[in-house]
Amino acid sequence: MAGRIEIDTERCKGCGLCVAFCPKSSIVIRGQSNSNGYFPAEMTDGDCTGCANCAIVCPDAVIKVFRDSNIASVKSGTKSKPGLIEEKT
Repeated sequence: MAGRIEIDTERCKGCGLCVAFCPKSSIVIRGQSNSNGYFPAEMTDGDCTGCANCAIVCPDAVIKVFRDSNIASVKSGTKSKPGLIEEKT
């Protein structure tokens, strides 16, 4: 697994946008409602890439994306630090 997500299920309204935009189908709508009566999204045991598509399209900003530190940087071919963007040189 190259990444993982955390969804605040109490604030999620279950709109399904994250499900539609996940390239690995790692997100599903849960069968149990939250305290507000919505059926929130949740991560499955799928192969999350940490692409952050779900967090970008989430209208309520309830998704946090975490990337594994073993992801190789495409530009430099070295391992990148989790959650950090390459600084300008």
